[in-house]
Amino acid sequence: VHLAESGGDLVQAGGSLRLSCEASEFTFNDYAIAWFRQVPGKAYEGISVISERDHYIKHADSVKGRFTMSRDNAKNRVYLQMDSLKPEDTAVYYCAVAPYYSYTGTLTAYEFVDWGQGTQVTVSS
Repeated sequence: VHLAESGGDLVQAGGSLRLSCEASEFTFNDYAIAWFRQVPGKAYEGISVISERDHYIKHADSVKGRFTMSRDNAKNRVYLQMDSLKPEDTAVYYCAVAPYYSYTGTLTAYEFVDWGQGTQVTVSS
């Protein structure tokens, strides 16, 4: 499994960014794929997840209405459209995958077995 995030940048509060995660070396549609974020000294926070075979999409309350996750199975990519960004959205953002046979539908980090290297998002006030 290989995951590579891109699209992180410095942006002003109220602005938008679109993150991408390119996946390779596994059967993309057999995995739930999620976005997490982490700030130094804190635990991973689950942001959004798309289940295997696109059965559902779930967003954390902290980003609901501002962030939208989508998935392009033909390109083996997922995206995170982030609008109305706030300084508290500043973090390293990761994509991660969980195989369908073990995933129970949560946004908790321990369910996700493979992770990308992350991309930095910084929102200035």
